[in-house]
Amino acid sequence: MELREARAGYLVEAEQRVPKGYKQTEVGVIPEDWGFDFIDNLAHITTGGKNTQDRVDDGEYPFFVRSQTAERINSYSFDGEAVLTAGDGVGTGKVFHYINGKFDAHQRVYRISDFNERINGYFFYLYFSSYFYNRIMQMTAKSSVDSVRMEMIAKMPIPLPPTKAEQEAIAEALSDTDALIESLVQLIAKKRHIKQGAMQELLTGKKRLPGFSGEWEMKRIGDVLTIAHGKSQHAVEDRNGIYPILATGGQIGVANRFLYDKPSVLIGRKGTIDRPQYMEQPFWTVDTLFYSVIHKQNNAKFLFYRFCLIEWKKYNEASGVPSLNARTIESIEIKVPLEDEQTAIAAILSDMDAEIAALEEKLAKTRAIKQGMMHNLLTGRIRLL
Repeated sequence: MELREARAGYLVEAEQRVPKGYKQTEVGVIPEDWGFDFIDNLAHITTGGKNTQDRVDDGEYPFFVRSQTAERINSYSFDGEAVLTAGDGVGTGKVFHYINGKFDAHQRVYRISDFNERINGYFFYLYFSSYFYNRIMQMTAKSSVDSVRMEMIAKMPIPLPPTKAEQEAIAEALSDTDALIESLVQLIAKKRHIKQGAMQELLTGKKRLPGFSGEWEMKRIGDVLTIAHGKSQHAVEDRNGIYPILATGGQIGVANRFLYDKPSVLIGRKGTIDRPQYMEQPFWTVDTLFYSVIHKQNNAKFLFYRFCLIEWKKYNEASGVPSLNARTIESIEIKVPLEDEQTAIAAILSDMDAEIAALEEKLAKTRAIKQGMMHNLLTGRIRLL
C-alpha cells in the first residue's frame, strides 16, 4: 500500500514539473505536438564490410573506421545520406559521422541510412550523436562499454517534430553553428602553422626583423641561463595558497610560498621532457621539473620559444622513464642575438600566441553555445516554427 501511494505521489509530482504545452515521454519532456519513434522504424541499420588494411592513402572516397578521423579508399559500397558510429573500440558511443555521398565503412562501423519520410537525416544525426552515449551507458552495468549491440541503436527512441520543415529548421540552425566551429578550427590550425613557420625563421636568424643586423653568437644554453631543480610540494602545498605548483603537465596545485619569482623557462626532468613551459609570476616547481635562472642581457620569453624548437627526446638519458640531465641541457649549443633583438622576436611570437588564444576562447564559447542550442532545439524547449 505504501509503495503504491509513493509511486502515485511521484507521478503526480512529475506531472506538475512538466510545463504547460509539453508532455513526459520515453525521450523526456517534449512539446505536446511532437511524437517519437524508434530508429529501426525510421531508418535501415547495417554495418560496413571493409577491414582497416583496405584503406588507401589519397583514395578517392571517404572510408569510415572506428575513429573520428576518416581514412580514404578507392571503392564505395554506399552512395547516399548516412550516419555512422563506431561499433567497438575506444570510440564506442563517441565517434559519429554524417555524409551524403559515396563512401565505404569498416565492418565494425554501424551505418544508419535510408531515412524514411518522417525524419530529416541531419536532424537525426544531431540527436543521435548527442544522446547515444548516454543511452549505451544506461544499458550497461560497467563504467565503460566495449561494443555496441544492434538493439542499442534499433530501439533507441528519437523525438519527432510534427513536420519535416521544423526538423529542417533545427538542422539548419545547428548546421550553421557547426560551420562556424569548423571555420574557427581551420583558422586556428592556419594561425598555428604560420606561427610555427615564424618560429623556425625568427628564432634561428634565417629571417631578420627590420633594424637588426650583425651575426648571431653561438652559445651554450648554460651561457644564457642556469638550470635549477624543483623541490617537493608537500611542505608548501596549501589550498589557500596563491602561488602555482608546476609539474611537467602544468599546474597541479597552489603553494603558500614560492620557489622562484622571476621570468623563467621550465623543462621536464623526468617523464614529459619535451614540453617547455614559461612563467613570469612567482611559482613553485616539483622535483620532476627543472626551472631556469635567466642570465642578464637575455630575454626569458625568447629562450622559451627557442626551447620549443629543440628536439628534447634525442637528449633522453634513460632507457625507461625519459629523463634529462641539467648539465646536458646546459651543454646544448644555440645561436642567440643581442637582448634587444631577442625581445623584439619574443614580442612578435607573443602577439601570435595571444591571437591564437583569443580564437581558442571564441571556439570554446561557440561550442558551449552550440551545446545549449542542441539541448533546447532537439527537445523542443525552443521552437523555431
